Amino acid sequence: MKLRFETIVDGYYKDVMHRFDRKLFEALKPPLVDFEVVSFTGSKTGDHVHLKFGGLVSFEWVSEIIDHGTNAEATYFIDQGTKLPFPLKSWHHQHIVEKISSNQSKIVDDIDFKASNRILTVLIYPMLYLGFKPRSKIYKRYFSSREIR
Repeated sequence: MKLRFETIVDGYYKDVMHRFDRKLFEALKPPLVDFEVVSFTGSKTGDHVHLKFGGLVSFEWVSEIIDHGTNAEATYFIDQGTKLPFPLKSWHHQHIVEKISSNQSKIVDDIDFKASNRILTVLIYPMLYLGFKPRSKIYKRYFSSREIR
């Protein structure tokens, strides 16, 4: 199943992508979710992200960056889940920053996921949607021209 979110932010696309770091990752924490960034090595091919979620049900999530690139119009990296919580079976998240102008970019979160069966995939869709929807406001604030860099 797919999720896709697009957000217009301030900043040149290469500068915006350069700020996809641990600080941004921690700022993107979904509301009401207890998690710790165990490891964040970057957003280049071969890097990884390791999260530990707490609360009533604790679990770990590990993704590897399987590809990244830049051209004259966009830059991107792709994380793929290697250790996922039940019921997720697969996770493929493309982070794209498209050039709009010299001072504006579009961030695209393009996610493809599957659970262990079709029913569970449909059931977890709303939770993932609600977890990622707030990113738009966070991105706008984080990349605001008024934000101290």
